[in-house]
Amino acid sequence: MKIKSKILIIAGSDSSGGAGIQADIKTATCLGSYCMTAITAVTVQNTNGVKSVVSIPPNEIYNQIIHTAKDIKPDAIKIGMLHSTQSINKVISALNRIRINKIILDPVMTAKGGAKLISDQAIQLMKKKLIKKVSLITPNLPEAEILSGVDIKTKEDMIFAAKELIKLGVDNVLIKGGHLKLKKVYDVFVNKNETKIFNNKKFNTKNTHGTGCTLSTAITSFFSCGKTLKKSCELGIKYVNSAISTNPKIGKGHGPINHLNSIELKKIFR
Repeated sequence: MKIKSKILIIAGSDSSGGAGIQADIKTATCLGSYCMTAITAVTVQNTNGVKSVVSIPPNEIYNQIIHTAKDIKPDAIKIGMLHSTQSINKVISALNRIRINKIILDPVMTAKGGAKLISDQAIQLMKKKLIKKVSLITPNLPEAEILSGVDIKTKEDMIFAAKELIKLGVDNVLIKGGHLKLKKVYDVFVNKNETKIFNNKKFNTKNTHGTGCTLSTAITSFFSCGKTLKKSCELGIKYVNSAISTNPKIGKGHGPINHLNSIELKKIFR
């Protein structure tokens, strides 16, 4: 496989390997993108939950972004976990300096087990400043509720919440509907010109750790290669669904998905 694009991931580390930077690198690599990183926090966790979160000094987050992009200019950027207001401000400053147009924001707020990963002040700063600088935001239902102030119970609520997020200054929104108690999973893509609902089979499995990180990075990979945002969302969702359906059942809690689902090894590697 030839490298199709270069992407920069700004996110936290997951020691269990299922989410965060680790999931991002696996996803980008499996989809043909060269992945650079700026680590924002180090989490101690496994499939049963998060034990601790240690933030990287904001200046070092800034330096990682600037120093890396100075040498290897990314075609697109994915932003994941930002733990504090200081981190968000430094990321905004770095984005202003390197000037990359294609930016995907996955507003990570809680871990799969429910542990909170971001402060309330940081959430407000994300709404006021960071969201205006990105091409697409990809919240799950709890994150969309926090950011939009909308109580989401139906597909129609998802669309309404997405339109409220558009009012905050982002051009495109993809709300992930996996938390709705329905037979199918509905993901809603909205911008000022169109609304698209992706519906897919819901898999009965607890092994979905890292799906949000994986999806946003998959979208970033496809978007960085020149596909439209809507098409990138469609292909990213397909990749994640395949990864969920073939999950390897690793760990005793919420296990990871199968990032290798898109890879077929040639005979010379077998």
